[in-house]
Amino acid sequence: MRRVQLFEFEDFHWFPSSFRSTMTKIIVVFHQLLGTKEVIANLLSEIRKNYGYNRIVDMGSGSGGAMPMVIEHLNKVNKGPKVELLLTDLHPNKKFIDQFNGKNQDYISYSETPLDAKNLSQAPKGMKTMINSFHHMPPFVAREILRTAQENKQAVLIYEMGENVVPVIIWGLLLPITLPIVALTAILFVPFVKPLNWKDILFTWFIPVVPLFYAWDGQASAPRIYTFKDIEELLPEKNDGYKWEVKHALKKNGKKQGYYILGLPHLPYK
Repeated sequence: MRRVQLFEFEDFHWFPSSFRSTMTKIIVVFHQLLGTKEVIANLLSEIRKNYGYNRIVDMGSGSGGAMPMVIEHLNKVNKGPKVELLLTDLHPNKKFIDQFNGKNQDYISYSETPLDAKNLSQAPKGMKTMINSFHHMPPFVAREILRTAQENKQAVLIYEMGENVVPVIIWGLLLPITLPIVALTAILFVPFVKPLNWKDILFTWFIPVVPLFYAWDGQASAPRIYTFKDIEELLPEKNDGYKWEVKHALKKNGKKQGYYILGLPHLPYK
């Protein structure tokens, strides 16, 4: 397996939620610049043509990530009833729950009930998604996520914005150059985050610890991403009632923008 199990600061429970929140908002800005929301929304639209889901259950949502802006775009460009988004996490954070549920949005909510992506037997109904979080899972967890989706005939879309294409030796040699560059982007992106609060500014501009954490996590994520060959090792044995698709995700201009793993039961999914 080419993937390397490095650590990211946001994986640790002791990591301050305010730092994690700022980093997530910076990543959302990065998504907007790359047009990721359109890529994911297009994938979900195509899936919906054959599998008429009305709700998306996002797994490993953390502080929200990209899915709130994806669902807004999806509902904007698609006719008919709005698709609901239910954010979930193995360790739901009350701060983020209150943040989303307090907005009184009729189509976005955050579940207070923990959801373990390794066991979807009792999962809420809806199309399951994992956006830029699958690489955080070590192989034994990743394998269980794929297994439980197939076993319970759950429709699931796993999306990774990047790819693991640089040999880890070269990745290590380039760190002295890439880390400062990524840290600088964090500083430059902060004025564009929403909602912007005083902690975002304080710990990015005046006490610049967030750019350091962001730089490491951003660089450490690349070797952690599963390659197509890695995914072949993780997928469960073929099942006549379920199918898997692993492909590059494409922008409207045909350029690659990460990849996706799509698991679908053969029968129409509701």
